[in-house]
Amino acid sequence: MKNPLLIDFPTEITTERLCIRAPRPGDGKEVNAAINESMNELKPWMPFAQKPPTLEETEANIRQSCAKFILREDLRLLIFDRKKGHFIGSTGFHRMDWDVPKVEIGYWISTKYAGKGYMTEAVEALTMFAVKEFGAKRVEIRCDPENIRSRRIPEKLGFILEGVLRQDDVSADGMSLRNTCVFSKIF
Repeated sequence: MKNPLLIDFPTEITTERLCIRAPRPGDGKEVNAAINESMNELKPWMPFAQKPPTLEETEANIRQSCAKFILREDLRLLIFDRKKGHFIGSTGFHRMDWDVPKVEIGYWISTKYAGKGYMTEAVEALTMFAVKEFGAKRVEIRCDPENIRSRRIPEKLGFILEGVLRQDDVSADGMSLRNTCVFSKIF
């Protein structure tokens, strides 16, 4: 296995409409605005969206993401409109196992950009990137079975639903147990 710290990662991944890149100090302002504008849609699924975060909390989170990215512990990525530069959402490679090698792709999108195919485009690009650049043999997407919009993405991209883990996770609000769909593509 190659030392993950020695894996070169491009400054950005581009698609027809998107620029996908690592977070940078200062990104907190746009990310914070998107979270606060999207609270109603994010709250049922995302623990970080249980109360509106302050700008300082979001910026601190962005800087933690920068550090984890450098250490290759978690590769959070931010999605921007390639032409206009607007922040669209967040994605990334999580729970990497460099020995297999495999990755999990996670994501959330700003409400004003939902339903336009941006996240499907981003996840498709990240899947192919993982295979080409990391030599991934397995790419996973996990989501709550009731999160229909999130489920549609792996379904559209030909991921296979391997199963539903019952009472596998705590709900975003910490009040109940939830199930988890496990989708995968193998290469």
